[in-house]
Amino acid sequence: MIGEWIKSLDSLLRGDATQLASLKKGTIEVPTNGLLFLIIILGAFYGACMACFAAFSRPAAGAILQMLASAGKIPMLFLLTLLVTFPSLYVFNALIGSRLTLHAVWQLLIATLAVMVAVLASLGPVVAFFSVSTTGYSFMLLFNVFVCAASGFLGLKFLLFTLHRLTVVLDEQNKPVPSTPAPISATPSTPAPANPDAITYDMPVPALPSPASPQGALEKMEGRAFGGNVTAIFRIWIVVFALVGAQMSWVLRPFIGAPGLPFTLLRGRDSNFFEAVWRAFWQLMGA
Repeated sequence: MIGEWIKSLDSLLRGDATQLASLKKGTIEVPTNGLLFLIIILGAFYGACMACFAAFSRPAAGAILQMLASAGKIPMLFLLTLLVTFPSLYVFNALIGSRLTLHAVWQLLIATLAVMVAVLASLGPVVAFFSVSTTGYSFMLLFNVFVCAASGFLGLKFLLFTLHRLTVVLDEQNKPVPSTPAPISATPSTPAPANPDAITYDMPVPALPSPASPQGALEKMEGRAFGGNVTAIFRIWIVVFALVGAQMSWVLRPFIGAPGLPFTLLRGRDSNFFEAVWRAFWQLMGA
């Protein structure tokens, strides 16, 4: 069963599950529950990699607790952000005239989150390497922010392109079928020869469309431009998703474990994410 879930995630990453032929039902045919399970596992792996920094800045007991806490909080971060932003994406899609159902939007977001966390987990060993090879807390904080931002960018790009393909499929399905026109009799411009079977007409032969080549998950569709309203609405939702995700990470902190501070599951809700990142940047610059 887990093998089938991994194959489904692999098909999302390769773009097989988001080909036009695979989206003919107007939704992504992926096991939602299986992807949720993989999101939890991959998120926990990245959380443990983040907390490797605490292994060299705290006693062993505190380091283990930090790793366990971070492994549980990273999946919670993504799932809570998903629940908070899901209604807004559905409403935004309705505003631009999308025919996606509530279930289709939910499956699309689960698939997007799976892609996002898969990218994040693939960078986990890199984060763990820097965690155990540096003592700079500000550097590790900014490095993790960069890794999460890069994963989020790729995941949201996947969401945009898949949403566009789903819209194209639904538009084609709802396009009215043109009625067959009555045959028009052709009249030759030259006098008819004695043998009518010898009459020929220079009629153009329509070229058959070439089969569409498989496209990657992050590859634009040729000849299918994004609508202006779709792009504008989606950019607004990206901002909403990024703000919610950033502040959610601040509410659930700590993830890395600041040296000199004892282990705590959650810290007080003072300041905010952006002030902390700005402060860490200037500390890294030596200001």
